[in-house]
Amino acid sequence: MDATAHSKLVVIVAFPDLPLLEIAGPGDVFFQASKKIYEKTGVANAYKVIVVAADRSEQIVTRSGITISSPIKRDEILGPIDTLIISGYNFENPAIEASDFYEWVSEMYPKVRRIGSICVGTFALARAGLLSSKNVTTHWDKASKLHREFPDIRVDSSQLFIRDGNIYTSGGVSSATDLSLALVEEDYGREIAVSVARHLVLYLKRPGYQSQFGDLLPEPENGIFGKIQEWMIANLDKDLSVEQLAVHSNMSPRNFARVFLKETSLTPAKFVEKLRVEMARKLLEESDLNMEQIAVKTGLVSLVSMRRVFLRNLMVTPSDYKRMFRTSKNDLQFA
Repeated sequence: MDATAHSKLVVIVAFPDLPLLEIAGPGDVFFQASKKIYEKTGVANAYKVIVVAADRSEQIVTRSGITISSPIKRDEILGPIDTLIISGYNFENPAIEASDFYEWVSEMYPKVRRIGSICVGTFALARAGLLSSKNVTTHWDKASKLHREFPDIRVDSSQLFIRDGNIYTSGGVSSATDLSLALVEEDYGREIAVSVARHLVLYLKRPGYQSQFGDLLPEPENGIFGKIQEWMIANLDKDLSVEQLAVHSNMSPRNFARVFLKETSLTPAKFVEKLRVEMARKLLEESDLNMEQIAVKTGLVSLVSMRRVFLRNLMVTPSDYKRMFRTSKNDLQFA
């Protein structure tokens, strides 16, 4: 395929079983940007987007069952690639593991102006050897796994997207549009990017951070943490000091703190704080309690204290969190 007639060729390399939005989101952003650029400057074909399969197949079956045609193989692309984006990632895929995919990504990197990933696509860039000592993000649920497997990478799971040099990584699935808008703004300025965001009814820069979506606490297991969690939830408005938790667990405070830290990687005090935030945000999403009542019920005591703790853990105020995540079923309008 000859791409020389287009100013910027964007190639999205898609893994099988990825969310459709990881392809459709960037595709719509770059298409709309091309339209706005033509309207403003008369320059046509500002972007050309093509999608190729990571495993060289001619079809990409997305997680929703919708199939994307991919008649062009990654080795058949003619003309310089401006932006290479890796979408999705399969942690176990024999076809890709047996191919030269990661070698291809590594070879392409010096030839492109910039390279990026969407969601867990960060793992593909890491496997290709491009992220050593880089600042990156990925889906919040896989950040710990990324850090364990590639300890030389600096992972910040709170961000929607991160740029380090000419490498761009993004967080959850919907951050594909956040990253794409940022790339458009980088290329053609804020005015064009704002125009695209308005047309698609998106934020140019979404308020908040990816950490607002993630679970603050590890999954309960059969140790001390698993046995005491339900009791803690039922007594959030009580004294949950190490001494009280140790008494309830029939342990000395020192031994309790040591074992608890080993099981959860959190001190008891930090765990209690995060548990209170988890329960408070659940009440903000689902209950009709006012914020003062929620602060008292969860042991955060007051609005001032709750605001401080929310900012420390979620980087958002309780009122902003409620506005973004409050259930919308009562807000639906019926004709």
